Amino acid sequence: MLVPGLLCSPRLYAEQLPALWRFGPVSVASHHHDDSVPAIAGRILASAPPRFALAGLSMGGYLAFEIMRQDAGRVTRLALLNTSARPDTAEQARGRRDQIALARDGRFTEVVDALYRRWVRPARRGDRELERTMRQMADETGPEAFARQQAAIMNRPDSRPGLAAIDCPVLVVAGADDDVTPPEHAAEIAGLMPKARLAVIPDCGHLSTLEQPAAVRQALTDWLAQAPEGVGAGETE
Repeated sequence: MLVPGLLCSPRLYAEQLPALWRFGPVSVASHHHDDSVPAIAGRILASAPPRFALAGLSMGGYLAFEIMRQDAGRVTRLALLNTSARPDTAEQARGRRDQIALARDGRFTEVVDALYRRWVRPARRGDRELERTMRQMADETGPEAFARQQAAIMNRPDSRPGLAAIDCPVLVVAGADDDVTPPEHAAEIAGLMPKARLAVIPDCGHLSTLEQPAAVRQALTDWLAQAPEGVGAGETE
């Protein structure tokens, strides 16, 4: 089960899907219909198989933490990409409210432009194919679903207190140049989990599956292939 990030659609995982499919059927969760993290996670669980591996990027990671709170026994292994276990700061929440207001005022394109510049490292901002993919995902999300997603994100809880109880194999991926969820947030997550492996990808911003698709594909296939007993706490690749 793959969970996209804020403003993202299944295109986020397009470069990884063929490789993941050989391990079994792959689903991409919908996170467009509710405005709270518990409600979105509950909807995902309602459509998920009885047992499944779970991966989420950014907002997808926030939702993965909630899925673990609601029904951890169904998750066989967990991958957390470009995410954080921390709640929003007051400043971050204000920024999200401002983005919601702009989107609802007919200025959604401005919001997408600003997020693209923030999410992609400077060397890739001129990549027209990457920008086109981002805009396609934004169009597929739309301003109203974006507003619901932001409302859910800004009210999410602090997930750090529950991390030590997650004992399935965990992959934590960070982009070395990610300013949104920086590598230290990923290291914090990995350090609090008993069976976590941290992978920091060079030359990579926030959208790791798009910016460094081959590296993320390899990390995810290794994660699915590894034996549970082969994972050491806080191990770094």
